[in-house]
Amino acid sequence: MNEVLDFLSRHGPSVLFAAVFVEQLGVPLPASPWLLAAGALAADGEIKWAGAIAAATFGYLVADAIWFCLGRYGGNRVLNFLCRISLEPDSCVRKTQNLFARYGMRSIVLSKFIPGFNTVAAPLAGSSGMSAFRFFVLDCISSLLYAGGLLALGGVFKHQLEQVLAALGSLGGGALAVLAGALALYFGYKYFQRHRLLKELRMTRITVDELKEQLEAGSAPIIFDVRSLAEVERDPMLILGAQHISLEEIDSCKQAIPAERDVVIYCSCPNEASAARMAQLLRKKGFARVRPLLGGIDAWRERNYPLESRVGAAKAFAPGDPSTAAPGELRVES
Repeated sequence: MNEVLDFLSRHGPSVLFAAVFVEQLGVPLPASPWLLAAGALAADGEIKWAGAIAAATFGYLVADAIWFCLGRYGGNRVLNFLCRISLEPDSCVRKTQNLFARYGMRSIVLSKFIPGFNTVAAPLAGSSGMSAFRFFVLDCISSLLYAGGLLALGGVFKHQLEQVLAALGSLGGGALAVLAGALALYFGYKYFQRHRLLKELRMTRITVDELKEQLEAGSAPIIFDVRSLAEVERDPMLILGAQHISLEEIDSCKQAIPAERDVVIYCSCPNEASAARMAQLLRKKGFARVRPLLGGIDAWRERNYPLESRVGAAKAFAPGDPSTAAPGELRVES
């Protein structure tokens, strides 16, 4: 392991930039060990603090610039791509959008410190319409805090790090085999969880063509939009006749759903995961005629089928009518 430290001391800034850049692009190769080791070397005066912080920060900013531009011009397709390759595809988009909605601009500063939000924050900011200047100012602050914190942590615990590296070095090639095996087990377990989740969420979907035919025939089902609130605020268009409801609201609203009615649920997430999860919840509560919409609102929009704004849908129902509800409340048409 001394060879690794010697290599880092000779090429510190370049190594840190590469490690951070690769991790921030989404490759599952953590940069934190390099930053901690660099902090220990900086504490011994073998590399410069300013150079290490600048290289790591620049690596974050370059990778985030790429993701920001992809999010600006690719929109939700980029987020869905990231979440399709994520180890937790069911909640990736929803969690990041909810976090962005809750904390606003502050979420960019916090992004580096929140697992699962780090890589997705930049394309989400791009797709949300945030100005590039504001994003890069906040992202620079986040990168400086995170990289500087890890470097400082490495400096504080340099003796402990040296002991760990010495112990690993005494194992020779066996240490690398142990580390590789541990990483393989971790990723294998996470992919097993992913496969099991997707298998649990596998159920019969209704296609957008079938739903359109039902709408035209006058036998429209109850349609729920279960996208995150942040996504609906950014894109307030709903499928004609749909109403927005969150996964958290289902328990309080289930009494208002007639058990004999067909229910269609849609989202804008990979594998219709959020829609399938709500469909599962409803089925467990006795609603047998509930199906997720295959492809979600994106498939509906691709077919140029009718949409309506969330505000317009709410205003279309007169106060006092039992089938009406205020924005955000459940309304069920008979």
